[in-house]
Amino acid sequence: MLIKNIKQLVQVEHTPKLCVKGSDMAKIGTVDNAFLLIKDEKIADFGTMDNCPDYSGEVIDATNRLVFPTFCDSHTHIVYAGSREIEYVNKIKGLSYEEIAKQGGGILNSAKRLQSASEEELIESAMDRINEMIAYGTGAIEIKSGYGLSTESELKMLRVIRRLKELTPVSIKSNFLGAHAVAMEYRGRQSEYVDLVINEMLPRVAEENLADFVDVFCDKGFFTVEETDRILNAAAKYGIRPKIHANELDFSGGIQVGVKYNALSVDHLEYVGDAEIESLLNSETMPTVLPGAAFFLGLPLSPVRKMLEAGLPVALASDFNPGSSPSGNMQFIQSLGCIKYRMLPEEVIHATTLNTAYAMGLSDQLGSIAKGKIANVFITKPIPNYEFMPYSYGNNKVETVILKGKKIKQLNS
Repeated sequence: MLIKNIKQLVQVEHTPKLCVKGSDMAKIGTVDNAFLLIKDEKIADFGTMDNCPDYSGEVIDATNRLVFPTFCDSHTHIVYAGSREIEYVNKIKGLSYEEIAKQGGGILNSAKRLQSASEEELIESAMDRINEMIAYGTGAIEIKSGYGLSTESELKMLRVIRRLKELTPVSIKSNFLGAHAVAMEYRGRQSEYVDLVINEMLPRVAEENLADFVDVFCDKGFFTVEETDRILNAAAKYGIRPKIHANELDFSGGIQVGVKYNALSVDHLEYVGDAEIESLLNSETMPTVLPGAAFFLGLPLSPVRKMLEAGLPVALASDFNPGSSPSGNMQFIQSLGCIKYRMLPEEVIHATTLNTAYAMGLSDQLGSIAKGKIANVFITKPIPNYEFMPYSYGNNKVETVILKGKKIKQLNS
């Protein structure tokens, strides 16, 4: 496939990097009046139209359109059974996230529904969400378990994710999040639930090779640093790399324990101070902010500018889930990054492509326009420049999505 007459090719790399940090996030590579050549599912070449090759295969004319790498969404919970709009109404009435959880809502509500849903029902509803995400320009998704909270239901979720990998052209990573909340029947016996995760769930997950990562919700009202340490230490014996839900509700110590175990990312990060930044600076861990959840729940905003000025990389993901961020629209996440977190357009482009690819262990294959990378790109509708992407929020600027070198039938969005 040859895409020609591209108004601007965005996020190009001649010397690919695994991630972008600090002040470098304000710089973006572009080519004006460009072509992009795709062969065998990979990016074969790109440059200016002056050097465009003759090509006899499929040709797409992208006059007045921009081409970007597809978004990589490194934090989602899109395998679930049913929405939670009643809790949304309770939030409007003034109940907090923690209060709703204590009443059996939140994650426990989703767990109850998921336990009674079939794998086929879960696959069908998740595919609808994936198709919607593709239509908005997403080409890679990490999906977490965590709505099972029993061994069999957690395994069911992970088997659904494995099936989704086979059914969709999207690049998918699976994350075992058995420690998302304490199952209702273990209320008051949290240490016993942690034992269940370590001694029963983890061995089964490892035996069936169901998870690329392991995760823990290390935060106020959920799992302690000590419990998180136990789970990650057990996961390390199976060679499963961690990722952590951390510091969404308070200074929990989750960032530091994540760094201790070389977590690929620590996510949420509403509460970040000097100690957390110092810990991250000496690590290979990607700080990942979830603007959709903070927006939906009215949480304090992560100090993104302070992290960038300290020299850290930052990633932005959707946290698509039924309770605290019911949207997988990464274009809107970019807009929130600019509007709420004072990030520059260049910074949010890096934060939703290359850095989120890093947070999935995929930045050597995805996240930028570079020769040899997988050809996951989208072509915009006619727009003036890349700044327009986060500026024009609420509407879909994507016209054509190409995943693994093949054009995806345009979906309703």
